[in-house]
Amino acid sequence: MNAGPKRTWKLYRGDELLADLVVTGGDFPWLNARVDAYGAFEEVQTLFADELRLIEDIDDEPDAWEAAYDAIRATLTLRYPDGREVPELLLHIDGRDAWWRWSDEPFDEDPEP
Repeated sequence: MNAGPKRTWKLYRGDELLADLVVTGGDFPWLNARVDAYGAFEEVQTLFADELRLIEDIDDEPDAWEAAYDAIRATLTLRYPDGREVPELLLHIDGRDAWWRWSDEPFDEDPEP
């Protein structure tokens, strides 16, 4: 996938566009972007602030971080530049900076034995 600087991914809550994530670079498998937020993004900023705070202690409190990230995934969706929804992702946002990795396939949470 071309992850050039003119590629824009979109962050949604339901059908509401919250932010454009304008790719500025990356180091595979991560992409980096500038967050161009819309007004309603302010309502979800605390989700990302909590997640980043908890990731600092992930070795000691993995369940707390996982719960914070589950709140992000339950509330938001990321869409590829072509408009399709990203099945799986790990997205961090700090102010106007975003970085994420993604999978084109959903993760299998209960693998068969």
